[in-house]
Amino acid sequence: MPDNTTAPSAWAPLRRSTYRALWLAQFASNIGTWAQTVGAQWFMGDLGGSALQVALVQAATTLPVFLLVVPSGAIGDILDRRRVLMSGQALMLTGAAALVLLTASGAATPTTLLAFIALMGVGQALSMPSFQAIQPELVSREEIPQAALLNGVNMNVGRAIGPALGGVLIATAGPEATFAFNTVSFLGVLLVLWRWRRPSDHRPLGTEHVVTAVRTGARYVRSSPLFSRVLVRCVLFVVFGSGLWALLPAIARGPLGLGAGGYGVLLGSIGAGAIGGAFVVPRLLRRIGKNLLITIATCAYAVAMVLAGLTTAVAVAVPSMLVAGASWIAVLSTLNATAQVLLPAWTRARALAYYQLMFMGGQAFGATAWGVVATTLGVRAAMVVPAVAMVLVVAVAARRLPLTERQLDITPASLWDAPPEVTDVGSGPVLVTVEWRVSAAKAPAFVEAMRKVGRSRRRTGATMWGLFRDSEAPDLFLETFTVATWHEHLRQHLERGTAVDVEVETAARALAVGAPRVRHLVWAEPEVIRPDGPGGPDQASAR
Repeated sequence: MPDNTTAPSAWAPLRRSTYRALWLAQFASNIGTWAQTVGAQWFMGDLGGSALQVALVQAATTLPVFLLVVPSGAIGDILDRRRVLMSGQALMLTGAAALVLLTASGAATPTTLLAFIALMGVGQALSMPSFQAIQPELVSREEIPQAALLNGVNMNVGRAIGPALGGVLIATAGPEATFAFNTVSFLGVLLVLWRWRRPSDHRPLGTEHVVTAVRTGARYVRSSPLFSRVLVRCVLFVVFGSGLWALLPAIARGPLGLGAGGYGVLLGSIGAGAIGGAFVVPRLLRRIGKNLLITIATCAYAVAMVLAGLTTAVAVAVPSMLVAGASWIAVLSTLNATAQVLLPAWTRARALAYYQLMFMGGQAFGATAWGVVATTLGVRAAMVVPAVAMVLVVAVAARRLPLTERQLDITPASLWDAPPEVTDVGSGPVLVTVEWRVSAAKAPAFVEAMRKVGRSRRRTGATMWGLFRDSEAPDLFLETFTVATWHEHLRQHLERGTAVDVEVETAARALAVGAPRVRHLVWAEPEVIRPDGPGGPDQASAR
């Protein structure tokens, strides 16, 4: 339900010194990134690159992110996020500095230009999940929506200013000036991260293997319906809404008859709308809640798309872009903040990597699809069709996939007793059985409660889960779940449980008679149980 208590100021996170310093440094970096994109595309033309190679400049930036963001999220959870961020920023600084040197020396080629831009894409992929994941460490839980909103403002205003600055730098000092500006912008982020004294992570069982961490993150996302709803809602909005971003240059050149300066005004209007949204969104969240806010903002964005596609008057297009900027940031900052408060610290970066993957994939797919529609049916149809579809789809999603308004407690917690000691912690798989006694009258409610328990087991590491009822003793239920190794099961006990998991299991225990009986069974290798010993005649069939 909406909360009518006093909301933190839209700018409250900026009162926190580390967040403020990082936000300002990131703002300069965002401007530098967009300026460099313009410079790289222009420079590719100077090098005699084909139209395909000019297009590959953007692909070289986004493709590494799309391919590497999920494993990068796992790395952000198993290693120190501050060091991961510094490594990513260092890679991007190296790529930008190399472009400065190559351009100034005249040694650059289309291939080397694309290679170093791709290197910067790798650094961006490494940084993105961890940057999202550290936000709850920099601000209070109540300020997370405002922090997500300010981060959105940061990106959108940087997107508006960067290309314009890039054009000025190219005109006055050449493309290498955009690379130099971008290089300097990374120094600010690195300095802030270097000065940040982040508390060390509590990992009593050491670090996970990257492959295991990726699998665990995917399992968490599949077993968290509340987070999965955020991903679906993000994709639905971005796929239909990305057409405006992709086709805005065509709208400026075509129906509006604008040049580069006019296109810059449209981008600036979107940025101004995002800033205005930062003032309005926190109040609306408190008054009407996130679900109604997203619905209203989506409808407003759709109206702005229709007006942008149909009008030939700049006086109509500019206010439409103001509305589009405010609505875009209202929807995506609300979704992003919801994702952050749903995720416990141990899996935050790897789960948010899927959010980034869905966002970027939705943008790429939507831009391509509506580009095809614009080519076939015209720019106006490519604006009106997705706008109408967006309203219809989001209306259905608001009913079928509502976001939770409840504040979940994701602090670390455990209800389980200490497991028995096992010498070989790498042994496995492990089968855990839990015997529950439940009266016939409470059995239906118990089964329903155990569905949530099953999702909790999978979120924290179980690969399989099931609930069985004894045919001869109907009051006896047997819960079973498997974990890949004993070490992974220890993580369930010591690292991954949250207060939400405790609440879910407590609800199930309240329906049972007495305490459940737990047994742990470790996979018995054939060499151990076969009397024939290794190499026995039936060993192959036993496997």
